[in-house]
Parts: sequence; C-alpha cells; structure tokens
Amino acid sequence: MLDSGPLGLVTNPKLSTESAACAQWLQTHITAGSRIIIPEITDYEVRRELLRANKIKGLARLDDLAQLIKYLPIGTVAMRQAAKLWAQSRQQGQPTSGDKTIDGDVILVAQSITLGVSDVVIATTNIGHLSRFISADLWQNITID
Repeated sequence: MLDSGPLGLVTNPKLSTESAACAQWLQTHITAGSRIIIPEITDYEVRRELLRANKIKGLARLDDLAQLIKYLPIGTVAMRQAAKLWAQSRQQGQPTSGDKTIDGDVILVAQSITLGVSDVVIATTNIGHLSRFISADLWQNITID
C-alpha cells in the first residue's frame, strides 16, 4: 500500500534524487510482481495538493499510475473501521490527528486492514502513526524477498 509520501514522489514530474530513487524502487517492485496498491485516501491526499497548485503534469502522472497498478476505492467497511480506529486511539489517549480532522492515516490503515491480507505493508515516508495499527515502513526499507 502506498502512502501519500511515496505516491507524491513517484508522480512528481520534477525528478529530484529522492523522487527518482522512489520511482526506481516502485518499478523494481512492479517488475518483480509485488502487489502495489494505491488506496483512494492516498490518491485524495496527493491529488488535492496537485489540484491546489495547478500541477497538470503531476495529475497526469497520478492518473497514469492509477491505470498501471491496483486502485483501492474507499468503501463503507473501511470507513466504519476507520471510525472505530479513530475512536479507539482517542480513548487510549493517543490520537493520530486533531479531533476535528478527517484523519487520512486511520482511513489508510482501515483500507489496509479490510484487504484481509496478513502481509500488507504500508510504504511511507513517515512511519509515525501508521505503525501503531499495522505494518508500515519507509519505502526505502521495503525490499523484494
């Protein structure tokens, strides 16, 4: 599962050293047959910034990538799971965002959980909140077995 950090890097038309490395990492995983998924919440987080900044090339790259690899729409089951995670984290005194925010992290985690696969890993640029709920690692650390 791609978090917004890696997805933003690979769709950025300005190839920095990091974005080129991330694109190469993604291509290596695709070539090796790894199951790579773009969760709808991640697409939303990247897309809204591309739209705000009027980055047409980035939007085209995002759309092209969504055609190349699996895109996971948000469903009712995932949103209900996200609400449960959001409430539980607050009950435990460990919120992942402000009380008035939608909290994309718990929606991403919920989308991952609803896949029903035990070996799912979220590729991210910030493990922080995600690793409290599910396996997450920096994209650079996720290698092909």
